[in-house]
Amino acid sequence: MKLLQSVIEDTFSTFEQVLNNHHAQINIREIGIVKSVGKSIARVSGLPSVKADELLYFPSSNAQVALFGIAFNLDPDEIGVILLGESDYLKAGDEVYRTSKVMDVPVGEALLGRVVDVMGNALDEGGSIEITKRLPVEREAPPIINRAPVTQPLQTGLKVVDALIPIGRGQRELIVGDRQTGKTAIALDTIINQKNKNVICVYCAIGQRASAVAKVIETLRQHQAMEYTVVVVASGQDSPGLQYITPYGATTMAEYFMEQGRDVLIIYDDFTHHARAYRELSLLLRRPPGREAYPGDIFYIHSRLLERSTHLNDEYGGGSLTALPIIETQAQNISAYIPTNLISITDGQIYLSPDLFQKAIFPAIDVGKSVSRVGGKTQLSAYRAVAGDLRLSYSQFQEVEVFARFGTQLDEQTRNTLIRGRRVREILKQPQFQPLQVAEQIAVLLAVTSGVFDSVSLEEIEEVSKVLCQMVRRELPSVCKSIETGEKLTDEEYQAILKIARQTIKE
Repeated sequence: MKLLQSVIEDTFSTFEQVLNNHHAQINIREIGIVKSVGKSIARVSGLPSVKADELLYFPSSNAQVALFGIAFNLDPDEIGVILLGESDYLKAGDEVYRTSKVMDVPVGEALLGRVVDVMGNALDEGGSIEITKRLPVEREAPPIINRAPVTQPLQTGLKVVDALIPIGRGQRELIVGDRQTGKTAIALDTIINQKNKNVICVYCAIGQRASAVAKVIETLRQHQAMEYTVVVVASGQDSPGLQYITPYGATTMAEYFMEQGRDVLIIYDDFTHHARAYRELSLLLRRPPGREAYPGDIFYIHSRLLERSTHLNDEYGGGSLTALPIIETQAQNISAYIPTNLISITDGQIYLSPDLFQKAIFPAIDVGKSVSRVGGKTQLSAYRAVAGDLRLSYSQFQEVEVFARFGTQLDEQTRNTLIRGRRVREILKQPQFQPLQVAEQIAVLLAVTSGVFDSVSLEEIEEVSKVLCQMVRRELPSVCKSIETGEKLTDEEYQAILKIARQTIKE
């Protein structure tokens, strides 16, 4: 008996020694089993140590590409998983493996000029991308102590925006309006205007038609804007899981450049599709529906994303991330659930009116319903001198114009208000993909607000303003330079611009 006990003790001792010596070589892996598969979601049993938002791997033998998912619901008996790809080959009984890491995306200079999905796969014809660094999709927003005030303007090249609804670098400005009113056009003009301004742009397409995204990419290429732009795509044909996670991945790509001390602009086009994708996933995973069937945390998914846009202080590089989210309204209802959520998150909104669009007033921005709560402090000094009371006077003109339709006899002051207001409206019109430099905008705005253009017919305003822009660039290069550097407009410069404006009318 003693001999047997000795043999058992020696055996256990030897086994323990082997375990200790080769512990690093032993690979203990948790394996779960797929219980059921739905559209873009799966229910998994097992994996007792899985963590929230952990990346899971589905090694289906029939799948053409690797399928991953994110652990979303951690219930006592099962895990609700968001699938990041097509689930046609996935079936009940398939195995699921933990990866012990959260989802990450590639970042770096190699992404500039490329079209990618959130997984880092190239969607253009540029070949594979050299990935040297990856960062998590979900990252904490910079703490308040790391942030600096928004002080520099982000010029869009659009007169109506830069003069009346200015945007600062590090701001979050919502673009809101009905379908087909020019929301994406404003975003594209802003990207195109960043050429030679040392601003990196990220265009994030969420739930758009593939043809619409291809058109956007072609437009950016035609205007040489892809050189400083990354396009991240989750088209309408992709799974709701990819559409949900894509804006977070695009923000991580943009944050990499911000943390290098660069200024970055990110466009989310659009959050309507993002909210719908999240609602679809939540309903499939049986999360309790709330208002309009959206889950209760729909506000949180957007707020934690937009909170990552900021201007860092010099100690952390001084970079900035400016966000222009786009949201689609129905029948001009800006008080709907998702638009009001985003209006309360952002620092202002640019509202596009279908009525103005139908009247061929492009861009169709309703100045009365648009606001920028932060950008006014970043506006260049020349704008404040020229367009200081332009917003108020323009709004007054719009009201007077409505009432003037019902009366035939108007006093002289009212007639002058209408004459000036109609010319301001014509000046604020601008063709797409033709952004103007700051000095050009100041020149035409100064000409119209000072009354120089009062004698010009409405049909000739556009042509006269083009000639004025050319003459200012040619005749007053030093004035243009001082305006763009943010210096105040002196009386001599003021009069010099007006002199050229008067010459333009005579010619």
